[in-house]
Amino acid sequence: MRALFSGRAKHDYLSDALALLNGWVREGEQIRRTLVIDDAQHAALTERVKVVADALHLRPEISRRADHTQIRVGHGNAPLTEGEVLLAARIEDAYRAVTAP
Repeated sequence: MRALFSGRAKHDYLSDALALLNGWVREGEQIRRTLVIDDAQHAALTERVKVVADALHLRPEISRRADHTQIRVGHGNAPLTEGEVLLAARIEDAYRAVTAP
């Protein structure tokens, strides 16, 4: 059974969920994460994120610069959704998987 969230309760729920995602920074209605990974890890991470994002019908922005990968989730013009926070959590899972020794 799913709980319905509305108004203040939904905001608190999403804020609590975001607090559990270490390394994610909220910028307005987007969240951002910068990861220091190599090119092979970036490629593996991008493939894993694509699978999850497609399933959730979301499009995160993933960019590569020098030795780091930056990921943005959210549109910036609409409030963050439960799906976007879930995607961030799945990105964390994928990050741990591609950086595991």
